[in-house]
Amino acid sequence: MAGIRYPRPLRAGDRVEVPAPSSGVPPELHDRLDRAVADLRGRGFEVHEGPLARTGGLVAGTVDERLDELRAAFASRPGAVLPPWGGDLAVELVDRLDWSALAGDDVPTGAPWFVGWSDLSTLLLPLTITTGVATLHGANLMDEPWELPDGLARWTDVAALAEGGTVVQHAAAHRRSRPWGAWADEPLDAATACEEPTRWRSLDGRDVHATGRLVGGCLETVSLLAGSRYGDVPGFARRHAPEGLVVHLEASAADAATVLRLLWSLRLAGWFEPATAVLVGRTTAPDVDGLTQEDAVRHALGDLGIPVVLDVDTGHQPPQMPLVLGALAEVRLEAGRGSLAQTLVP
Repeated sequence: MAGIRYPRPLRAGDRVEVPAPSSGVPPELHDRLDRAVADLRGRGFEVHEGPLARTGGLVAGTVDERLDELRAAFASRPGAVLPPWGGDLAVELVDRLDWSALAGDDVPTGAPWFVGWSDLSTLLLPLTITTGVATLHGANLMDEPWELPDGLARWTDVAALAEGGTVVQHAAAHRRSRPWGAWADEPLDAATACEEPTRWRSLDGRDVHATGRLVGGCLETVSLLAGSRYGDVPGFARRHAPEGLVVHLEASAADAATVLRLLWSLRLAGWFEPATAVLVGRTTAPDVDGLTQEDAVRHALGDLGIPVVLDVDTGHQPPQMPLVLGALAEVRLEAGRGSLAQTLVP
């Protein structure tokens, strides 16, 4: 059994590298990117944008260009690597990356924190699965300007934890339901930006108490890795998680029938055999005739005999909890109140 390795704690003054291994930011959103960079610098960090960060289009560059930029970001040994946001085609990079090099196996400082969500799950998960190095799901650079509700931690605070440290987060009372509009009109305070009441709930209506190592990501992207060594969740559990796994998943835009198929693909690949609980993030993805998003989860996972928690603060309907892939998690849902404790233990 091998222990999880954690990047060194992030400190004020550390450099944050901003490559674009999937999509970059088009010109019409550069104002938002400027604000995100300014806010991160205002928290005491040096921010260095890669050459592709401000490139629009489906992808920020060719596969080779995106590989070179990501490799250079890690090789500079910053405190964190934080892409602007996700996209669609990070999977093109997976089998051409030297994951051992990204993990810093050959340097004393080890790996920086690799931070992101959505399509970045396609890269975070393989780094943790193949090397045992923890990664941080739950923020992109473009999320930086928003105030977080009480009970949720900012990614920089989670990345600042030393090995053995614990962060406890509580379920948000409100979520965002309004559509995205013009950046100039965007509310940034938590009370206005997240205006719709929300709460965690279990699939069977019971209270939940479960522990295990966190693993997971965006359903549409991590499911692409199932059955390969980059998504070998059962193997990760055997190597690193005698406590079992807390699997977190969220759908971006897949309709309910597609979600059902993708969850079954993970089930067939053994993802839930070592699981002690499954956390399902909120979604605005559509239902289909005769099948809701909740139905899809129930049909795929309802007979596993483990807790399944719905409407968790992760994914494409803010706010998002930073989740450390590889950390030991304790999930509680009692009388409608949800909480998640994460401890950075090897």
